[in-house]
Amino acid sequence: MVVTREFAAPLEQVWQAWTESELLDEWWAPQPWKAITKIMNFTEGGYWLYSMNGPAGEKVWAKLSFQKIEVHKNFEAINSFSDENGKESNDAPKMFWKILFKSSARGTTVEVDIRFSSMEDLQKMVEMGFEAGFTAAHENLDQYLQSGFKLRNELKTGATSRVTTYLNFPGTTEEAFMFYKSVFKTEFSGRGIQRFGDIPAEAGNPPVADNVKKMVLHIELPILGGHVLMATDAPAEMGFIVTRGNNMHICLEPSTRQETKKLFDALSAGGKITMPLEDMFFGAYFGECTDRFGINWMFSCAEKK
Repeated sequence: MVVTREFAAPLEQVWQAWTESELLDEWWAPQPWKAITKIMNFTEGGYWLYSMNGPAGEKVWAKLSFQKIEVHKNFEAINSFSDENGKESNDAPKMFWKILFKSSARGTTVEVDIRFSSMEDLQKMVEMGFEAGFTAAHENLDQYLQSGFKLRNELKTGATSRVTTYLNFPGTTEEAFMFYKSVFKTEFSGRGIQRFGDIPAEAGNPPVADNVKKMVLHIELPILGGHVLMATDAPAEMGFIVTRGNNMHICLEPSTRQETKKLFDALSAGGKITMPLEDMFFGAYFGECTDRFGINWMFSCAEKK
């Protein structure tokens, strides 16, 4: 069984979502189920022991034993059902995993190659709903990224070049921007504060978690000289960890693709490209990099080919 997903996020961020228990607990189980970690030791020879908890009080224990790890590239593991102490069950199928991570035009591609000891074991897992549930567990991340970029593009009119500052907060965007609003005595652009709960329901998208609904999806505030601050909450529930260093980008919006590429190539030289400059699903020629001095840059151009 092979499951492939592509995420509009840098590889390092997606790797964290797959290898840190605090983040795995937030997305691993399809709603309304919840994963809860008991033990996590992400090393070769280590294991992740967790329970899958259902809305009616159901609890199923499982263990992921790590065999081989190449950081930011791939890891191999054996997934098995177990008891709460990690003793593996001999009555349920085992799955042999290889998860590969690769940077892509959109961000990061994750390919999960799952093998079984027999066709009967594979069929049993499919009948238990594993494939559908596993795929559904990734949908919140896609929904968040697509909706955020769509709102930002709606608020920018025309093709005039501009420079903005894009900020990420761990759930405190509204508090921060009410403070900035009081300092600069300006008003929010467009539709004001857009929240995760405002995302329209679409076929194939799961409901937004209740604790995320009130968080800020996108907001813009003009400050001095026409400069605009933009921001979003980056929920841990969707695989994000906000730290000093990844919480701020200088966002360049050149009027032409040629100028965008010229600036991107110059600023990324000697630094690190975190998202290659490509035509993106939300309608922009987009990329991200960190320059050789450690400053984060974001590029977005509306000009079509």
